[in-house]
Amino acid sequence: MTLLVTGGAGFIGSNFIQYWHQQYPEDTIRNLDALTYAGTLENLREVESAPQYTFIHGSICDKELVDSAMEGVGLVVHFAAESHVDRSIRNPQIFLETNVIGTQVLLDAAVKHTVRRFHHISTDEVFGTLELGGSEKFSETTPYSPRSPYAASKAGSDHLVRAYGETYGLPYSISNCSNNYGPRQFPEKLIALTITNCIDGKPVPVYGDGKQVRDWLYVLDHCTAIEQIILSDHCNTTFLVGGETKETSNLEIITQILSEMNIPETVLEYIVDRPGHDRKYSVDWSHIYNTLGWQPSVTLKEGLAKTIAWYRANEAWWRPLKEQNKAYFQAQYHNTN
Repeated sequence: MTLLVTGGAGFIGSNFIQYWHQQYPEDTIRNLDALTYAGTLENLREVESAPQYTFIHGSICDKELVDSAMEGVGLVVHFAAESHVDRSIRNPQIFLETNVIGTQVLLDAAVKHTVRRFHHISTDEVFGTLELGGSEKFSETTPYSPRSPYAASKAGSDHLVRAYGETYGLPYSISNCSNNYGPRQFPEKLIALTITNCIDGKPVPVYGDGKQVRDWLYVLDHCTAIEQIILSDHCNTTFLVGGETKETSNLEIITQILSEMNIPETVLEYIVDRPGHDRKYSVDWSHIYNTLGWQPSVTLKEGLAKTIAWYRANEAWWRPLKEQNKAYFQAQYHNTN
């Protein structure tokens, strides 16, 4: 089988490519990536020399390039996206261009080349926010209510994928996942930022009161969920993918990391909250469990320990990224970076 993976030089995409190549070494993988700030070929050193792997440098908004990349493809796994809420608040336009128009370009090419399955990676943020202290969880039937430019752009792409399924008969599947973490995550995201700041002896920023609740999914668990979805016969459907059964606030995540790294809580620095910051995400992943038998295999404690160990062992990977984006980190997190 030939796969086209978009955004495969990024965090989740690169983990997926490496996982898929290990599990299905005979499959051909084409990786289309624009190599924006969050994507690097360093993430793919383990597969770059494999004859089954090809890297294509370019944007998913480039119609001619996408059309060429789609030739002979049986499966599309679409990761490519602008994904950081803070950046979407600063510059919404690039999120609409990549996440909505780029998805439309891919869908047109997938229809033209009669792709057997188009799998779209999305987020639980399209559903909006839940009330702190409540028992409600997001499910596959939760109405969309995006509250940030990022979430709105991903909601738009979700609707486009479904529309192409209904209008053009494109076989598709969608997975709305919770917050991912693990090796190779760009160090602007909460867990990676906390770990790298601790290694550097810098203050750790906490938005607002830190009571925002998120569901945390270890990246390799996410890869196995995608695998089970795209290899199943369940088409033209959506699965929510989560990693926890217990709610955990951002502050609790940060203090767990500090404890694991033997760092005192005096490094915490509370900063002005993000505009429109969603208070709670909680995912009911019972549908994928009941339908496909998938469930996360890595506990939060185990996943944090693995992630801390990876960042400690790979300073040569993340230090240049933080240095190259120094102006952004200083502007976004004030004097904590």
